[in-house]
Amino acid sequence: MTETLSIIVFLSTLFILLGLGVWVGAALLATAIVGMFLFTNAPIGDSMALTVWGEQSSWTLTALPLFIWMGEILFRTKLSETLFRGLAPFMRNLPGGLLHVNIGASAVFAAISGSSAATVATVGKMSIPELRARKYPEKMIIGTLSGAGTLGLLIPPSIAMIVFGVTVNESISKLFMASMIPGLALALCFMAYVAVWTMFNKKTFNPIQDLDVSNMGRRLADLLPVLLLIVAVIGSIYSGIATATEAAALGVLGAIILSAIQRSLTWASLIESILGAVRTTAMIMFILMGAGFLSLAMGFTGIPRALAEGIEAWNLSPVMLIVILTVFYIILGCFLDGLSSIVLTMAVIEPMIRAAGFDMLWFGVYVMIVVEMAQITPPIGFNLFVLQGMTGKDMGFISKASFPMFLVMAGFIVLLYFFPQMATWLPSVLG
Repeated sequence: MTETLSIIVFLSTLFILLGLGVWVGAALLATAIVGMFLFTNAPIGDSMALTVWGEQSSWTLTALPLFIWMGEILFRTKLSETLFRGLAPFMRNLPGGLLHVNIGASAVFAAISGSSAATVATVGKMSIPELRARKYPEKMIIGTLSGAGTLGLLIPPSIAMIVFGVTVNESISKLFMASMIPGLALALCFMAYVAVWTMFNKKTFNPIQDLDVSNMGRRLADLLPVLLLIVAVIGSIYSGIATATEAAALGVLGAIILSAIQRSLTWASLIESILGAVRTTAMIMFILMGAGFLSLAMGFTGIPRALAEGIEAWNLSPVMLIVILTVFYIILGCFLDGLSSIVLTMAVIEPMIRAAGFDMLWFGVYVMIVVEMAQITPPIGFNLFVLQGMTGKDMGFISKASFPMFLVMAGFIVLLYFFPQMATWLPSVLG
């Protein structure tokens, strides 16, 4: 009875604070304080100080601000223009034409930014005007960008994957290995959907094909610096030459060199990139602090144990557990951003997953995909807000345009469940 009451109090307090517009990190901290005050005799101040320090002192987290800074530098360069110019000639003859550039460019940029929102904004600011000028359907422009933009959460170096690894105490390098093949496979699924849609809409799909495809060697050379940066960062991790943190530092150096070669790096843009990285890192660390303290508070009240015992009493099969968790994360994504969903739930979910016998590397990939789905789930789906600001379309139109990509990701979860080797094979070979 006490656990039930404490769950009601925790959830009510949290959603009231979030509904009032309180910062997520502050709402988590406040909820933990209220819960500990009402249901425990533990010293709140000492517990919070120890937990907050513990959450911030992990060496693994040093990769986080570095990868964010790398993405911020490249966000302020001519990278999106380079990606479009380099990929377009190779995509134009596929069914769907230049719509595939949205997906291909998002996959490439995801591999050097780690951020879903940065991927959408960077690729979109170049591709949207180009595709509109060529009369591509608006709903497909937005839909492909919305879905493919979420690849920033899955394709390494993923910021959300780093947070997941720290939360469940798993190797960041192995998680990056586990997510590479599923990330590329999901991008191919998006491209397959575009191709199939095009085949069924040939009568209405008549974009202008005025792209200059001369000098293909020069176009390929446009992609070379970006590809070399990806190989340097990801390859150094996979080969064991560098840790995730060292690879992140290499990525920052490479991003600075690349943007300097493009002559798009100025002192002003460098300072802006540093400030942007500081703001994003501070936001993530604040959420981690709040989630860590809330997890401790729930542990004192016995909520994780009660929930685990309750779910265990249902005697669920592994497939039913994944189905329930998928629905749970989709619903949660309607109210919280993906990062908050991860850190808020892992204290309860992790013991159940380990007890059910799931591989945590596989589960990390699964979580990234359902969190990707939350990125395009109204009303809080962050990618939807980014696209609304870029396109000027209303939220209803953007949500409908994104829904097919949501279904593609749902189907991919089924594929991942029946073929877990997509996530576990590469770490077993290289790990």
